[in-house]
Amino acid sequence: MACVISASSSNSGKTLLCLLLIAWLKSIKKTVQPFKVGPDYLDPQQLSAVSNKACRNLDLILSGEKWVKESFNHFGGLTDFSIVEGVMGLFDGIGSSSKGSTAELAKVLGLPIVLIVDARGKAASLAALIKGFQEHDKELKIEGIVLNNVQTPRHEKILLEVLSQINVKPLGCIPKCQDLYLPSRHLGLAPIHEIQNLDIKVKKWASIAKNYLDVESFKKLLLPHKSQDKIINYLPKKDSGLVHPIAIAEDEAFHFRYQETKELLEKNGMPTIRWKPLENKQIPNEAKGLIIPGGFPEQHAEQLSNSKISLKSINIFAKKFPIYAECGGMMLLGKSIFDLEGKEHSMAGILPFKAKKGNLKIGYREAISKNKSPVIDPGNKLIGHEFHRWEIINEKHNSEINPLWDIKGWNIELKNEGFCNHLIHASWIHLHWASSPEILNNWKKTVINCSKESA
Repeated sequence: MACVISASSSNSGKTLLCLLLIAWLKSIKKTVQPFKVGPDYLDPQQLSAVSNKACRNLDLILSGEKWVKESFNHFGGLTDFSIVEGVMGLFDGIGSSSKGSTAELAKVLGLPIVLIVDARGKAASLAALIKGFQEHDKELKIEGIVLNNVQTPRHEKILLEVLSQINVKPLGCIPKCQDLYLPSRHLGLAPIHEIQNLDIKVKKWASIAKNYLDVESFKKLLLPHKSQDKIINYLPKKDSGLVHPIAIAEDEAFHFRYQETKELLEKNGMPTIRWKPLENKQIPNEAKGLIIPGGFPEQHAEQLSNSKISLKSINIFAKKFPIYAECGGMMLLGKSIFDLEGKEHSMAGILPFKAKKGNLKIGYREAISKNKSPVIDPGNKLIGHEFHRWEIINEKHNSEINPLWDIKGWNIELKNEGFCNHLIHASWIHLHWASSPEILNNWKKTVINCSKESA
């Protein structure tokens, strides 16, 4: 049976432990399906690159219990092993609750927990910490503990004695060393394209896993979940022989997207074409729609601003075909972006705002649409996720662009957000297309109608 890698808090080493285990399993010629709890984009990039399998997000808030079970049962049964990385601390969910937490996901899927604990500065207090997690929810089964950042052999001996005293199984002691350093950015781990010499790192990670983890126990814990129901229902088959290609912005500036979005489009007669705005090229001529996902345009603002062919192409495209832009993608459509140093760079200028660094905005959002966009009709209700540090300034609405929707979330009062017209959907909010059929249906209708009008 698969297990969930969770932790006592964020930044304890969940992703690191998953990468070590995947690297080791790959070194012995085994296939591994990684999963990630919650709406994360960056951790899945790392897990996908090392496993050579697209990491699948398991998000009870965005996708619902039925969808999560279906995805887990299907993809988790196609490989030799499967691993689930949790989100934040084990019980951390929306606000002060455990709703949407790793603990809730583990109970929904009936999976045991392996807890990784940052051991820096800990000795006998480790017992109180672990006992607290064991007692907090007795429906959960914690199979064992991995200790991270173990400083010295003496420190390791102390920690193992503590675990023995409370009858908890140790599953590994990971030392503090430079080979295990994972670089980070202002929204979490650095994107995978910024990690140098990945192949060399993976070989080192496999060796570290073999030497410092109880790999034989993990072999049993990571066996795929056995389920009688492995049918995948959320990818409806196309009902038309017509082909309408969709361009997706995908480069170092734009790379926050769910794997299922491409699969969903391609199963419905909309093959995807990779377009790299940073390379200063036109949107492919055959494209009948454009998706610009989130990412880090602020890191590449100067290069984007100098990509005049790309920016002009977006302006021309926006007059004929639908554009869906999330977060960083929306920033590209604005007047300008202030980069990491505070310097202003002009962008496409389709939307009436500038974007500069602000406070972190993070959390699930309930959205009720006010106007029609390529993916929603007025009155639609959707759940999305917001995660960014840049903010809109000098916002001015005009007759060509409408307010998109009203959003609310934990500790967030109802407010207007986003921009739209019948060809543009632009918002800070990330949507999960695969678990919201109305998104695909509306997008497909818009693409087909625009293709007919432009023929």
